[in-house]
Amino acid sequence: MIKRTLYFGNPAYLKTNNEQLIIEMKDSGETKETPIEDIGLLILDHQQITITQALLAKLLSNNTAVITCDQTHHPTGMWLNLDGNTLQSQKFQAQIETSVPLKKQLWQQTVIAKIENQATLLKNQRQENKPLWTYAAEVKSGDSENNEAKAAAYYWKRIFPDFLEFRRERYGQPPNNLLNYGYAILRAMVARGLTASGLLPTLGIHHRNQYNAYCLADDIMEPYRPFVDKVVCNIIRSNGKYLEMTPKMKTELLAIPAMDVKLEGQKSPMMNAIQRTTASLSKCFEGKTRKLLYPAME
Repeated sequence: MIKRTLYFGNPAYLKTNNEQLIIEMKDSGETKETPIEDIGLLILDHQQITITQALLAKLLSNNTAVITCDQTHHPTGMWLNLDGNTLQSQKFQAQIETSVPLKKQLWQQTVIAKIENQATLLKNQRQENKPLWTYAAEVKSGDSENNEAKAAAYYWKRIFPDFLEFRRERYGQPPNNLLNYGYAILRAMVARGLTASGLLPTLGIHHRNQYNAYCLADDIMEPYRPFVDKVVCNIIRSNGKYLEMTPKMKTELLAIPAMDVKLEGQKSPMMNAIQRTTASLSKCFEGKTRKLLYPAME
């Protein structure tokens, strides 16, 4: 079953009773409820939202990722379950003891999957993509020749219409804002999947920033990024240059967890596919397989 994404952008009081999330809207006085077990992501995007400790504890026990946004409505923080798997200690140990050669092989698979998905998206946007297939075919263990960066330079020059004069910069002009928002949702889903698979999101296979608590999430989300880019392409097609965040755009981005992706020939919602990816990573760390499962864009 696909877990729900709940977004709150107005003043609200959130509490719990009988394993239900109780929502009291401050403006209208309306009260609603929904089963906590159905929630995968909870996004808090208003400075006048109150949430009880009892509810927060139940959400985390359910492995719900809780995301908080700042005054500019950008996701800025995340709560995750610290006890998401019954064999967590064993899986932590396997992750910590993973050899460098295996990490390099896993990163090679990750970069190849990312570049191939970028190539397919470029094709779908009627752009030349042959160089990306070449970069993907030539990725070596650990991506020692940095084909990921070479592919990114080619990809970002072509993925959006020329009239945007786009440059990929975190704090750059739109549609960077849309990409950042979509990637934040994606990162939360991957971090949630990693904890559910008994893994530490902090210990990456490639990313190693000492100030980053989600290095592994940033690794594993890479092949999924083009799916976010696809949603942003659709938003641009409908809005042209007018890309300051609107409620409609936010609604489209919030639908990303339910977006269908194809993994091993089968379609499933992205949140479910991510769970399969993180489960396959755990098996790689434990020596049961050497193949990471990633989706292929159509």
